Amino acid sequence: MTNPEQMDEQSTPDTQQADNLTTDELNTDEAVTVNGGDPAEAGSATDKTTSELAELKDKYLRLYADFENFRRRTAKEKLDMINSANEGLLKSLIPVIDDFERAKQSMDSTDDITAVKEGVDLIYTKFTKTLESKGLKPMVSKGEPFDADLHESITQFPAPSPDLKGKVIDEVEKGYYLNDKVIRFAKVIVGN
Repeated sequence: MTNPEQMDEQSTPDTQQADNLTTDELNTDEAVTVNGGDPAEAGSATDKTTSELAELKDKYLRLYADFENFRRRTAKEKLDMINSANEGLLKSLIPVIDDFERAKQSMDSTDDITAVKEGVDLIYTKFTKTLESKGLKPMVSKGEPFDADLHESITQFPAPSPDLKGKVIDEVEKGYYLNDKVIRFAKVIVGN
């Protein structure tokens, strides 16, 4: 067993004083000496640390600037893409508009209604083919079972035959798909 007097004899005043000191109270040379280093090396280590810190700050600022430039560039590209998203579709519809203008001129100058009807039918066919080439497809609803994911029921009528119960009797407004995604629900009358 050790008694308190032996403990006091073992600890010297120098070690008690060194244990109570903090690095805040010491200058750089004293802190290095207390921690077992060479004061000459401490100066070079401080310079090295300062240069590394400056280098890291420079890298950070460059990285931050690169990120800001990337963010601005992508925002601008996104805005440009939104503004010109329908350019291809509109370019393909211009010839259809030209055909409608010619048909309108010929309606004013001709009395042959069958020729005008044929012309309008040709323009309609051209128009639908153009839209189909861009991914637009009409929905076939009449006679199909009612599906709330595809159809919007306007009203229900008694079914003319038992096999038409729960099915679409009539289509008031066509529905459309754009690349297999419903972009307009078909407005239908359902058999009850």
